[in-house]
Amino acid sequence: MNRTLRASTATAILIMLSAGTGQTKDLTFGYIPNSMSFPFNVKLTDGFCAKAAEKGVKCVILDSKMSMERQANQFDDLIGQGVDAIGLMADDSVAVQVLIDKASQAGIPVAASSVFVGDPTAHEPNWVYPNLTALVMTDDTEAGVIAAKYVAEHVDKSKEVIIGVLEGAPGFATNELRQKGFEDTLKAEGVKYNIVASQATDWTPESGDRICQNMLTAHPDISVVFSHADQMNMGCSRALAGMGKHALLVDASGGSTLAANAVKAGELDMTACNQPGLIGELTFAALYEAVTAGKAAKKGQYIAYPMVAVSKENPDACPAW
Repeated sequence: MNRTLRASTATAILIMLSAGTGQTKDLTFGYIPNSMSFPFNVKLTDGFCAKAAEKGVKCVILDSKMSMERQANQFDDLIGQGVDAIGLMADDSVAVQVLIDKASQAGIPVAASSVFVGDPTAHEPNWVYPNLTALVMTDDTEAGVIAAKYVAEHVDKSKEVIIGVLEGAPGFATNELRQKGFEDTLKAEGVKYNIVASQATDWTPESGDRICQNMLTAHPDISVVFSHADQMNMGCSRALAGMGKHALLVDASGGSTLAANAVKAGELDMTACNQPGLIGELTFAALYEAVTAGKAAKKGQYIAYPMVAVSKENPDACPAW
């Protein structure tokens, strides 16, 4: 059974974790981020390992470097080492299911962080893959919602809004969820819009810069750029400045110190506040409970936290990372 945990319940998990359970066995938890080249993933992994250190749990980090093949090999390595639990950020939301099944068959609990596991077109956003202990997420649909609400408040609804979209890398379920929340909310808010360009990126500012230049050259009337993460929109901001153009820049995943500074400088209009450190802490907490609480441990948990839009009105609203 899926269990949706919001702010108060997520806090309760961390309080329970800090209270301890009297565990005496030496424990080793593996964690596989999809790439340690991203500040978000570094902060998430740090949150996971910081909680592990507090509980005397050894933390083994294996960077899959955005390779599904490498992530599969790393799962095999951790299973072979006999680790007590595995946390991960999936490189491919569908392909990773096989790896989770393999760990489950070996009796190793698995929790996924930040990236949905499964086909997002076949399941609700808070669905949890059956062999997962927990899915710890930013509510990606809600992130798209708050970006769209910001757009609705800052455009002329009597006119058609021309939009360009910077997607995340292919294979990430978050792309579908963030886009759905964004478009459904634009419709609900009565915004007439036309998405004239939408292209996948590699989650980097460089790709955002390059793709934005191409979009704006082909469609100079774009007035809003919706990015699936703040990194690409920071690149798009550079492209706009270089071309002497302006567009409303909003995203569904961000809140980093770099993004907050960009908002203060007027380079971004709105960024969604993600809390990767908290995601890492909650991922560890769910796995620690799975290992130490025995049959009483919860399974199939969906754990999320409230989303906040960060703009010039509240540029310091997101915990720094």
